[in-house]
Amino acid sequence: MKKIGLLLIVFFSFLACKQQKETKPVVEKQPPVTWQSYDETADLAKTLELEQERMHLKLVNSKVYDKNNIWKGVEQELDYFTPEKYNALKDVILEKDIPTLQQSIIDGTLTYEDLTLFYIYRIRKYESDNNLSLNGVILLNSQVVAQARTLDQVDKSTIDIHSVHGMPILLKDNINTEGMITTAGAVALQNNTTGDAFITKRLLDQKALILGKANLSEWAYFMCSGCPVGYSAVGGQTMNPYGRMVFESGGSSSGSGVTVAANYCVAAVGTETSGSILSPSSQNSVVGLKPTIGVLSRSGIVPISSTLDTPGPMTKNVIDNAILFDALLGKDDQDEASVAVEATFVDQLKNATIKGKRFGVIKGLLEDSIYNIAVEKLKKAGSEIVVLEPEQTPLPGFLSILNIDMKNDLPKYISQNTGDQVTIKNIEDAIAFNREDSIIRIPYGQQLFEGIMQDPTTAEELEEIKANLKKTARAYFDVHIDKHQLDAVLSINNYHAGYAAVAKYPALTVPMGYSEKGEPKGLTFIAKEFSEGPLLQFGYGYEQVSKERKMPSNYVE
Repeated sequence: MKKIGLLLIVFFSFLACKQQKETKPVVEKQPPVTWQSYDETADLAKTLELEQERMHLKLVNSKVYDKNNIWKGVEQELDYFTPEKYNALKDVILEKDIPTLQQSIIDGTLTYEDLTLFYIYRIRKYESDNNLSLNGVILLNSQVVAQARTLDQVDKSTIDIHSVHGMPILLKDNINTEGMITTAGAVALQNNTTGDAFITKRLLDQKALILGKANLSEWAYFMCSGCPVGYSAVGGQTMNPYGRMVFESGGSSSGSGVTVAANYCVAAVGTETSGSILSPSSQNSVVGLKPTIGVLSRSGIVPISSTLDTPGPMTKNVIDNAILFDALLGKDDQDEASVAVEATFVDQLKNATIKGKRFGVIKGLLEDSIYNIAVEKLKKAGSEIVVLEPEQTPLPGFLSILNIDMKNDLPKYISQNTGDQVTIKNIEDAIAFNREDSIIRIPYGQQLFEGIMQDPTTAEELEEIKANLKKTARAYFDVHIDKHQLDAVLSINNYHAGYAAVAKYPALTVPMGYSEKGEPKGLTFIAKEFSEGPLLQFGYGYEQVSKERKMPSNYVE
């Protein structure tokens, strides 16, 4: 009897295995996908026909970095991730906000691993295609899929749907991240391995997934003058998904804007000195927040100016922006400008309204039909509109702030963050290094770097310039804000980013619509310092009545 019982157990075990094999077919290993270089001559010739000279390109892809290296460290993770699996996940992931994605994970219709693999697959899919590639990514995190698997072991009932827990996020490649290079797009830093920046640690502490590093305008667009925004020697030319090699990608956080727009990640982090979050966010129809200086730490970020630099969140919608902003907050003792701010910005959106809010509208901008339509939508939603005619006050000495700060701040960054693999120690070294192979390293020149060395501004003069510009820029806004009791001033894209920069005021841009040619524009809200909460509320309220963001048509598959 014991022998018969044993035979029956073996038989039923075999039957169960057979049935399992029939219901769960073995997935075949997927063939590798590689990028192939091509003759860029025809593409470059077309850009010479464009009206905007800054879009006259000299190259598309990097001449120092093989694009296949972007996904080399995660290639094997895609061995069994099929096109069928990717297509099945599109409706679950594309354009979905963080709360929706988190709810799908809690419900069991999605995992952090599949979410991460989806983005890696999508990046490789488009970036290996020379007709669609955007050059928005410099490197993917080789450990990110393993990290996602670990998070899938956590009890899902404990997950806060308004959190970055398990969300794959790209960081602009001037933000230090342990285990990945931080290049600022420059050949001189192409081997720069560092620890984590303060804001990187903040994300990791909350179990966010650092998907990789986003391309950028080299040295945060403070090297060459009049060169294409979004170009870097390491990452090549970042391109706008709404008009590839036709519309500017915006700079300097170009890769952060482009990758969010094309659904390469849940969200991204950019940095701004003057317009570098607002510009690529508006140009790529995403939401970008440039915070008050000091609200977010700058430690471990390749600098331009310790006076004006700040990181900030870039997302497809305002709720995600508030979630990511909350996650980045924290007082950093290593950053002398850092201030403690309580992370309650998501909660503040619960009662967001634009009804009864008073917005200053710039008369000259009303000639823009898209801006005009946005203003009318605000009116219909109950906002009070005050037409302003601010005087265009000059900002003398602005460039000297950037020149002298970078001359002093870059050596500090190098000495505190880089190892022996970085040979340059200062701007003078960087200029000399670039001249060794100018065709490859600086095809558009390095006029701004050379200008730094020629700037004679003294430390005393610099402090006077900073004080005067801050006073001038604040007066530009405050005269009207105070007189008319305004909640915010409304601009377009990064049109008033310079004033907001030296005033150290926050600004939020939200998708506003598209030109007749399809080029995106953003409605930009500017308010007094530490007004991030109200700005996010205004942006959220406008977003609800406008719903202008659309996916770029060539990147919906």
